[in-house]
Amino acid sequence: MVTLQETPGPLHDALVEQWGSDIVAGRRPAGSRIASEQAAQQLGVSRTVIREAVRVLESLGLVEARQRVGITVLPADRWTPYDPRVLRWRLAGPERLDHLRSLGELRSAVEPLAARLAADRATPEQCGALAAAVIGMAATSRAANAGAYLQHDIDFHTILLRAAGNPMLAGLTAVVVAVLEGRTEHELMPSVADAEALRLHGEVAAAVQAGDAAGAEAAMRGIVAESVDALSHLTTT
Repeated sequence: MVTLQETPGPLHDALVEQWGSDIVAGRRPAGSRIASEQAAQQLGVSRTVIREAVRVLESLGLVEARQRVGITVLPADRWTPYDPRVLRWRLAGPERLDHLRSLGELRSAVEPLAARLAADRATPEQCGALAAAVIGMAATSRAANAGAYLQHDIDFHTILLRAAGNPMLAGLTAVVVAVLEGRTEHELMPSVADAEALRLHGEVAAAVQAGDAAGAEAAMRGIVAESVDALSHLTTT
């Protein structure tokens, strides 16, 4: 087993990663307790390292530390749902497909609206970047489960959310990126990109550039629906 001392980076970051993934995966269930002194001895770290790690986990809603009680693991409804670390741990856990489906449902409410707004607010530079991302996706579409395609896909959706001109929508970029990364990292993407999905990405880019808000929204709704359908198929096979 890899010890914290063998993990690169600050010790408390390694401990946050270890405990956070354990909690989200259910290896440390809600209501269970962690004794600081015992953990420090077992892991061979100082109490300062434990305190720093607990402070981070508290900020994510994963644990609660109280005097005379110790560190208590909190239930999932207390976790910070959109934090990139919590998203990553959930997508690495046993309920990965269920969480991807939940994120897909959130996308269906967010991204079509972002596309509609982007058609009215996108800058010429953003329109050009959207088109470039689509070209990149098409060029790498025969390896859709590889990093190059993923990066172009991330670029497309990131630019679109920012082009909406709404900081609240832009703040959900990490959620969309987590879905895209999760599908690739956990081998849920086909090796060859879906032709209809590529066509729809192109339609969004063209509609945004043309100022066609309804067309951009409809095409983006199709993109999200394709993603949700693909994940639903995985859960039934």
